[in-house]
Amino acid sequence: MNNFLTASPSSSSSSSSGDDEKFSWLHWDTVSRETIANCKIFSVNEVIATSKCTQKKKFGKFFTLDCDPWVNVIALTDEGDVVMVKQYRHGIEDLTLEIPGGNVDASDKDPAAAAVRELREETGCVAERWSYLGKNHPNPALQGNLCYTFLAEGVRQVEAPKFDGSGTEKIEISYVKLTDIGSLIRQGVITHALVITAFHFLLLGRSE
Repeated sequence: MNNFLTASPSSSSSSSSGDDEKFSWLHWDTVSRETIANCKIFSVNEVIATSKCTQKKKFGKFFTLDCDPWVNVIALTDEGDVVMVKQYRHGIEDLTLEIPGGNVDASDKDPAAAAVRELREETGCVAERWSYLGKNHPNPALQGNLCYTFLAEGVRQVEAPKFDGSGTEKIEISYVKLTDIGSLIRQGVITHALVITAFHFLLLGRSE
């Protein structure tokens, strides 16, 4: 795997399939896009588009979300433990077991820098070695952003976690053996799709 300091991923969300003329009829042309709600961590757009089908073109109204890029971090200690976080998620109104992660902020140089920052903010941990594992679209039906996954190794805690001060971010740190992750996914203990994707990247040893 490439070290992210010498091979930082591109933030482009383009797809090679878009260049394939054979499937050009599947594409739609955007006629208009209007932001109808700004919800702090994302905005909602109303999109009017028309299909490129030559036989029967169709106009349609769609709703999309603009989100910042995201990062996920699989943080491994020298003992083979994964540093994980348990937190409350309002979407499911329950607790989840996840890996550290969050938004790529405007102040971050790139996704790699965001990964280093998020790991330290949420867990107080730093790492000796970093590798880039891959990127994916979290939900291409609604969102255009990418989630970048990184592997942090030689992880150790150097300070207490630092939260945003709003009082809404509550996180409990836990350590899980890497060898137990598969069982936790199969048992439904780990259910976050992007966390499962991150461990799939690790399994594949994927790099760019």
